[in-house]
Amino acid sequence: LKEEKMKKIKKKALLLGLALSVLTACGKQGKKSETEVQGTTNAVSEGATEKGTEKAAAEKPEKQVVEGTVSNTIDMTKYEKGKKIRLWVPLPHDSEYQTVDGIEYDAGNTSSVISGDDWGNQMLYVEWDENAEPADRVVSIHFDVKREEVLRPELKEEDTEALPEEVKKYLEPSKNLPLNDQVKAKAMEVTEGKTTDLEKARAIYDWVIANMNRNEDVKGCGEGDVCALLDTTMSGKCTDINSMFVALCRASGIPAREHFGIRINAEDITKNQHCWAEFYLKGTGWVSADPADVLKAVLKNNWTKEQEETKEKQEYYWGNLDAERIILSDGRDLKLNPAQAGEALNDFGYPYAEIDGQKLDNYTPDQFVYSYSFVKKNE
Repeated sequence: LKEEKMKKIKKKALLLGLALSVLTACGKQGKKSETEVQGTTNAVSEGATEKGTEKAAAEKPEKQVVEGTVSNTIDMTKYEKGKKIRLWVPLPHDSEYQTVDGIEYDAGNTSSVISGDDWGNQMLYVEWDENAEPADRVVSIHFDVKREEVLRPELKEEDTEALPEEVKKYLEPSKNLPLNDQVKAKAMEVTEGKTTDLEKARAIYDWVIANMNRNEDVKGCGEGDVCALLDTTMSGKCTDINSMFVALCRASGIPAREHFGIRINAEDITKNQHCWAEFYLKGTGWVSADPADVLKAVLKNNWTKEQEETKEKQEYYWGNLDAERIILSDGRDLKLNPAQAGEALNDFGYPYAEIDGQKLDNYTPDQFVYSYSFVKKNE
């Protein structure tokens, strides 16, 4: 690529002025695994010696780390000259479990800028006017990322602790996650007899796994329309399944949110978008939960929900997350920057584009042409 075309954006420069990005960072979580917590509890109850405590610490599982380079190409050359095309591409940023470095992009000589929104998301915005040559409408993006496995913290609940101000917005409804009578009634049903937030969140997690199913026929990651799901099949993909968890948590007074991103588990990751959930536990912070990945494993492996392998996945994705995923964005009902002509985005896990003010279908990368690839760093 010609030097004058290459725009290298250093991480510090990207984040400068985007103080709102703190809203999207994972809440602080402890680093103790379930094994360590259980080992420590037993040691105390049995009056363990210092040597015994050291042994328990040594048995803490090693955290998985995945590191490499993600490349993203968007090709808008198929559209004839004379059309105005606007493009927004989600860009990752640092969070508690991921580090992003060396973001570079090439958009040619057309107008382009990196910007942020009210949720702390950052994005590349590119605009081609009516005079642009179709062959010039190609954008390439590259960045290095290091992602750590999330290990379940010690789940301690402090009822008297006040919710941080930045957490309170995760109790609010969105278009597809309303807090109407239907959702509140289902939340009360699912959490009946549970008294603490931790008990309620676990009851919701288990209920979602027991009552929902993955449906490969759903487009993209699904829309996460909770009321439609309750009214119909109770099946879908990750956004559908994890939105149900988030909505029922919020209806139970527990802050909850989703992260939208992509898996870094293969060379071609174009269709590997994924979202997962977190709930906020006073006394602990943000705790991960991914019932969608449990149900994906059930479908892919033809497991029953009661067999041992399913139960192992169910326990793992309660507080733990594998390292083969990165966050691209957060939030629902999004207004991009600069603002899109279309309605608020349900989520921003995919590139988004408009042609003469009309939205392109960003769930079909063979029509709205884009690709993602991942090259793992040599170990």
